[in-house]
Amino acid sequence: MRDLGFLAGDSPDVAPTLLGWRLVSLIGGERTAIRITEVEAYRQDDPASHSFPGPTKRNATMFGPAGHLYVYRSYGVHWCANVVTSAPGHGAGVLIRAGSPLDGLEVMERRRGRRTSLSNGPGKVAQALGIEGIHDGTDLRQGVVRLEPGTPPVTFVATPRIGISKATEVPWRFVAVE
Repeated sequence: MRDLGFLAGDSPDVAPTLLGWRLVSLIGGERTAIRITEVEAYRQDDPASHSFPGPTKRNATMFGPAGHLYVYRSYGVHWCANVVTSAPGHGAGVLIRAGSPLDGLEVMERRRGRRTSLSNGPGKVAQALGIEGIHDGTDLRQGVVRLEPGTPPVTFVATPRIGISKATEVPWRFVAVE
């Protein structure tokens, strides 16, 4: 089993270290994988975070142990996948915003119903990898969705987060520069 102890840190510190890691899905017996190229950090004291109001049935996974998958529905349309970070009891995570396809390209194309723009947005990542609400809480060390070491980018940039309406100025979006 893979050691993901580094995920127990503060989400803005953990987020850029996930760049270059592989997010692998074995859902439906089909292997798909992306190289993570864009992430956003969220934590409990952050008004843009799902954990800001405290634990609820919807966000309970964010308060669990680091190294699990928090999956939620965005605007009732798209599933989004987050890596839970921090210590148990402190709601924090890193949204996987984008990645480069590595394995299972044909499967991703079928799931997305297209051949381009397969994983260049958080909803697209989840759809391409087959991640849905039933995968919330998956252990990323040994579940059907896993994190595997990859090649870190040479450099990355930190920018304000996008697609949110609160705390938009916080520079917790990290993008690999290749």
